[in-house]
Amino acid sequence: MGLLLAIVAILVVGKPGEPVQAAEKTYTVGTDVTFAPFEFTDKNNRQVGIDIDILKAIAKVEGFKLNIKATSFNGAVQELQAGQIDGVMAGMSITKERKEMFNFSDPYFKSGVVMAVAKNSKIKGFADLRGKRVAIKTGTAAGAYANSIKKKYGFTTVTFDDSNNVYQDVIAGNSAACFEDKPVIQYAIATGLDLRITKMKLADPNNYGIAVQKSDPEFLATLNRGLKKLRQTGEYDRIITRYLGNGSQKEQTEKAKAAGSTDHSFGTLLKQNWGTLMSGLQETLALTLVGIICATIVGVLMGLLGVVPSRWAQGTATTFIYLFRGLPLMVLALFIYTGVPMVIGTKIPAFVAGIITLTLNEGAYTAAFVKGGIGAVDKGQMEAARSLGLPWGRAMRRVILPQGIKIMIPSFINQFIITLKDTSILSILGLLELTQTGKIIIARNMQGFKIWAMVALIYLIIITLLTWLSNWVQRKVQA
Repeated sequence: MGLLLAIVAILVVGKPGEPVQAAEKTYTVGTDVTFAPFEFTDKNNRQVGIDIDILKAIAKVEGFKLNIKATSFNGAVQELQAGQIDGVMAGMSITKERKEMFNFSDPYFKSGVVMAVAKNSKIKGFADLRGKRVAIKTGTAAGAYANSIKKKYGFTTVTFDDSNNVYQDVIAGNSAACFEDKPVIQYAIATGLDLRITKMKLADPNNYGIAVQKSDPEFLATLNRGLKKLRQTGEYDRIITRYLGNGSQKEQTEKAKAAGSTDHSFGTLLKQNWGTLMSGLQETLALTLVGIICATIVGVLMGLLGVVPSRWAQGTATTFIYLFRGLPLMVLALFIYTGVPMVIGTKIPAFVAGIITLTLNEGAYTAAFVKGGIGAVDKGQMEAARSLGLPWGRAMRRVILPQGIKIMIPSFINQFIITLKDTSILSILGLLELTQTGKIIIARNMQGFKIWAMVALIYLIIITLLTWLSNWVQRKVQA
């Protein structure tokens, strides 16, 4: 018996004197999707970039599993605040304000802010911006710098959640200029972005760092150890050179062009990104199907509650409909995903948060038309059923609901269409649905018009098919 226990102990713990292997830990790190060359997708739709490669290299030398979550910069910061992720690596400048909220790793890249304008613009410096509008990205150091000098130079700012929209606003002529980190805008211009950097000194020089929660010193120490090892082995320099070359504009242009195709025709872009777009559509349809099923269940229950002859029941249904129809979907999504976890102290997966958001919002609209559909049935029907001795519940189930459902069916299908479109707002949570995949593709090739045309076309085809289904069902019901 003693020998058997010894054998089991050796199998589980290991031989005497051997180190015990701890379970491999998994860290989730949030990153941006539109910040090349630090994070973007290559022509094979693989997530790459300076930040991505450094993170993977640190995970390898430090022996932990890495889960990289691509979202917006502002979304990643909010998720870290809410404890939904363990860190943020997205070209994040180390600032005094940010250090009050998070701990930062040792600096891994030195950058600074520059101003970019349209190629034919006559703007040369800050003084030429008086009375004009400047585009910036939400939550970035470049945006903070622009806001710090706008009063002095007399310009206004407009914010966007991703870099492509910042650049396109300047190209379209809506904004006179944009402020961006130098290596990022240089890389974008090298890939064909129709902007130019004004000949100005580097403003607001800063260091990039990896942000982690103050309550997680272990992860911070792991990151710093990993960074140190990468510098010692030369791997850090190899990663930087892989994307930026020797720092010259000529070599950077060559590197950027090598990362993507030079053929930007509509057909080529569609062929290159078909798999990514379809994976995004698959996520969109999954969100829609699960969301509409949950919303229908909740909506029908609340709608029925609204016609029960009870003030308490009707008041509950009315409050539910008023509250969740009144809240903007984006606000509700962010509240559930980043607000609630700060209160309950438990992470909520992005997909689950998205389903809860759709259930509450779409469920409120469903409850409203269920309540309205039942109310549209002639009141005399209920009176007749009750006069025949049927209890209220049986009268509702056998007489009122069959007639009300006929009225509601087209609304159910229309709500399905609305839910499908509303899933695009959930890209704010970093879910890789169709809209988010569009952003990821644009971050690499800067072909905003063509990619958004593809995304719009996919939505239009699906919605057209659902509209035809709705019309067919309506004809059958009314026949």
